[in-house]
Amino acid sequence: QVQLVESGGGLVQPGGSLRLSCAASGSIFRINTMGWYRQAPGKQRELVAALPSGGDTNYADSVKGRFTISRDNAKNTVYLQMNSLKPEDTAVYYCNLVNSLGFNYWGQGTQVTVSS
Repeated sequence: QVQLVESGGGLVQPGGSLRLSCAASGSIFRINTMGWYRQAPGKQRELVAALPSGGDTNYADSVKGRFTISRDNAKNTVYLQMNSLKPEDTAVYYCNLVNSLGFNYWGQGTQVTVSS
């Protein structure tokens, strides 16, 4: 079993910053990709950023230049630094892990609200 525990969400004003963290534990085996998705009310879940092991980072066009994904492999933790936040970034953010066996795991989600 794999557990993903997210933290760092909250309420922030437009133009502000937040940093999300996601720590993975359990029978991970080997990590292929860790990333972040988000789901706004009434919308489908969408990729925000993904960081494959040994591969190129992938960002949604809407967050390029504002968000940065990073990983601490020793801690099996992935981070999402979010700067210049906009109201349209408001969503529940989910951590995702895909291991080398192709199994897909999700965190419980953390709410990010951008509002004045």
